[in-house]
Amino acid sequence: FGSPFAIGQLILFLLPGLTRKETKIVLPLLLSSLCLFGLGLVFSYYALIPAALNFFLSYSDEVIEPFWSFDQYFEFILVLFYSTGLAFQIPIIQILLGLLNIVSAKQMIDSWRYVILVSTIIGAVLTPSTDPLTQVLLSS
Repeated sequence: FGSPFAIGQLILFLLPGLTRKETKIVLPLLLSSLCLFGLGLVFSYYALIPAALNFFLSYSDEVIEPFWSFDQYFEFILVLFYSTGLAFQIPIIQILLGLLNIVSAKQMIDSWRYVILVSTIIGAVLTPSTDPLTQVLLSS
């Protein structure tokens, strides 16, 4: 719970040392990053968590009884929140890659198939559940 405060202090420390041009780039990126992370949390709360819990509770209803401890449930929710929040940071990474002239817009457009493949693989790795719906929702 202390990380937002620490990040805020780090930003307040670094801002006076930046030029006007750098500040005009950094501040909008930071604000949009914060908004995108919040949207990721909202998306996870309203779309991913209900889908994953529905899958877990109805998948093997007749075979086993779903029995989760509070720690397991809380860890599952936190992993889903963090992974979705981080997945929503991809546009910020793309903007930074473009601004730093590492990857051009044409290169990004030309390699869209590979981006979809890699995002699906990352979605499968980051998703704490095994259901395909949650993996597809996280990768998109």
